Amino acid sequence: MKAALLRDFARPLSLEEIPVPRPGAGEVLIRVHACGVCHSDVHLAEGDWDLLRPVTRIPLVLGHEVTGVVEQVGADVAGVTVGDRVGVPWLHWTCGGCEYCSSGREVLCSRQMITGVTVDGGYAEYIKARASHVALLPPSLGFAEAAPLLCAGLTVYRALKSAGLEAGQRVAVFGVGGLGHLAIQVARAKGAGVAAVDIAQDKLDLARECGAEWTVNSLSEQPRKALRAIGGAHIALVASASTAAYEAAFASVRKGGTVAMVGMPAKPVPVSAVHMVAGEIRLVASAVGTREDLRELLALAATGAVRCRHETKPLEEVQSVFERLKAGHVTGRVVLALA
Repeated sequence: MKAALLRDFARPLSLEEIPVPRPGAGEVLIRVHACGVCHSDVHLAEGDWDLLRPVTRIPLVLGHEVTGVVEQVGADVAGVTVGDRVGVPWLHWTCGGCEYCSSGREVLCSRQMITGVTVDGGYAEYIKARASHVALLPPSLGFAEAAPLLCAGLTVYRALKSAGLEAGQRVAVFGVGGLGHLAIQVARAKGAGVAAVDIAQDKLDLARECGAEWTVNSLSEQPRKALRAIGGAHIALVASASTAAYEAAFASVRKGGTVAMVGMPAKPVPVSAVHMVAGEIRLVASAVGTREDLRELLALAATGAVRCRHETKPLEEVQSVFERLKAGHVTGRVVLALA
């Protein structure tokens, strides 16, 4: 099968022909139709993250936003059959028995296996996955539009859920990229008013299309002043990897509000303990999401309330997509079309 392989950190991916994997017990073989290109894939390929670099399998097929059709099932598989339209998310497998898995926080499982990190991912024509951890796709969602929901959408969905989002609240989304534009739609679908903050006008235009009621260009106006003028944010979700975005989020959130961390800046984020304590501001973080979170998100997307803005590219152009992501030249999401 055709695949894009990472053979060493900080080197271009290699397009190669490799054997089609064979499903074992509890596993399924999936013909990949689409795979989202996540900025995390760029960081993984560069070896940027000390936490994941030691466990990243080399050579590796990247990609953890995978959709396709089940072609084979191994022994002892229940709930998934040949012909099912499925998605393969970041969480390839979790143990199911540790304190985190038992308390609904399987994203923290210390034994977890990660799609496109510790096992091969979806930058290939076929992928092998654990039947217990694939998600059934709603018929109304196409393969390409569903793919980014498996990571980008899931991450912001869990962030807003963890922040205690309620109808009638105001949510400020800092960074209107692949994650941010989905966060806007999730918040709107849950009955919140949304303000979007970015430095690029085209992304603020996208925010309006996604339902944002207010937009703030932080190059020309202060987010704190603009957001305080509308009463402040009950939840400030940071989908940007900018420390300036975090500083603005902390300054813009209401007393008793919540800052939801999603973006991961390379440098430490300065936080005023006095400001946080005096305002009783909560801090939550989201590392993708659980299988239950994903089922909830896909059900929401099936209603048409959440639609990922995306463009498709062939597998052969994956390296150029990486370069565009590094340069910040992607609006929405890029999805590799493999079938």
